[in-house]
Amino acid sequence: MPRAKALPAELDPTARQLATRLRRLKDHSELTMRHLAAKTGYSAKSWERYLGGTSLPPRAAVEALARVTGADPVPLLALHEIAADTWESRRTKPVEQSLATTRNNTAEEEQEQPERPTGPRPAPPAPSTAPPTPPATGPAPARFPHMALTAGLAALSVSLLAALLLVLRLDEDGAPAAVPAASPTTMASAPPSYTCRITRVDGHWSAGINDGRDTEIVYGATGTDVAEAQCLLRRAGISPGGIDGMFGPLTLRAVKTFQERAGLVVDGMLGPRSWKALRG
Repeated sequence: MPRAKALPAELDPTARQLATRLRRLKDHSELTMRHLAAKTGYSAKSWERYLGGTSLPPRAAVEALARVTGADPVPLLALHEIAADTWESRRTKPVEQSLATTRNNTAEEEQEQPERPTGPRPAPPAPSTAPPTPPATGPAPARFPHMALTAGLAALSVSLLAALLLVLRLDEDGAPAAVPAASPTTMASAPPSYTCRITRVDGHWSAGINDGRDTEIVYGATGTDVAEAQCLLRRAGISPGGIDGMFGPLTLRAVKTFQERAGLVVDGMLGPRSWKALRG
């Protein structure tokens, strides 16, 4: 497994601790970014930002990662709440500093404007009988250069602040990755949710999902047989992750652990002997 990149040095301590714990859960469960995207509904690029410390994951993403890895979400959500407060204050501080700097610069430039005389206006000159002087053909001197410069700087500052706020708003990644509208075929193929109902029937354990079948299943399989095995593995004290009917890395590891404890061949496949041992 490639070594993860170091977290940014300027990352807040609480956000750093949250990212580190999420990384450990991901590495311990042997899930790839693609697996995380499939199981949580958040894109692989979003998880790269969350685990890399460049973006704070939303609360729902933290809950989803805890669910698929079988971890307790309570301490993770407590860390996320603290990190969210510090993350928001860190992002708004540069904007407030920029606004304060713009106000100070504008005030200094207005103070430099020459004061206009407040005395009485001089009397207009007497009309002259000399012929009028033709207008000068050269360029006219600029009027009020300081006021024009101040207005230009103020307009530029407002434009820059508007662009900065727009970038911050567009960069906000607080919602799950956009998923295109599912066709009827895609909706029909979505995995259902399963509930373990552990009972003892004729001396054998059952989760009430696959009607007691002992069909052989291997890594990559899906469906009710996998969900039944996950429930029985959890009853045996071995966590397969979530009860999702997907024979993934966590379920494979749980099957091998159970086979080793039961003295069976550790091949990661659930055949009749492994089913018999699971049902006890």
